[in-house]
Amino acid sequence: MDRLFPDPGPLDDAALVDAYRPPAGRYLRVNFISSLDGAVTIEGRSGGLGSPGDLRVFRVLRALSDAVLVGAGTAAAEGYRPITPDSPVGQLRSALGRPATAPVVIVSRRASLAPEGLLASGAVTPTVLVTCGAADPDRRAALTAAGVEVLLCGDDDVDLVAAVDALAERGLEQLLCEGGPALYRAALLAGLVDELDLSIAPLLVGGGPGLLPVALPAPARTELAQVLTEDDVLFTRYAVVR
Repeated sequence: MDRLFPDPGPLDDAALVDAYRPPAGRYLRVNFISSLDGAVTIEGRSGGLGSPGDLRVFRVLRALSDAVLVGAGTAAAEGYRPITPDSPVGQLRSALGRPATAPVVIVSRRASLAPEGLLASGAVTPTVLVTCGAADPDRRAALTAAGVEVLLCGDDDVDLVAAVDALAERGLEQLLCEGGPALYRAALLAGLVDELDLSIAPLLVGGGPGLLPVALPAPARTELAQVLTEDDVLFTRYAVVR
């Protein structure tokens, strides 16, 4: 891995961690990969866009975060599993002196998480479901019984500001949002996003949904903070200007 901006030069594993280390305190970063023409999936999944370098960045970002925030649809489409101590992310977290596991936080207005699934039953650190009062109470109760921590944030829809506040109260201040686009857009509109970490794959895909398929009321301005490269993939960090 090489850094192009700022301070060009090669990065070893330790330097890569330092390159992505967030500032202290509450911080929400978004991680996405896209093709050159803006597609964020191939056949419904992001894996076809990835590279070994992207996987390394993905693991570093997870290792540096207190929790992984993801929409229920993305979690289902990508086959999300809990972070375990023996996983590559868990081992990296331990090597960095952090707790080996971190919760996956599912955001779903309808509490769309299977009580019998691995995220509910197989998590060392309990999965958190952020939902709202409109979600079916029996489903919420079943998820609680399965070991999921259910947070009610909002009445008819999920209140993301209240959710991030509730997570911070539980010591989960530094959040990594992994999508999908609807959750990213909602977080931007709520003024919660501090940073976009965008990997740009050297591929032309065509036809796929973009990073923000629904327009924002006004463009959100960002500032380039970093550019890394490996195998023709660009790994960018953009600070979101509030």
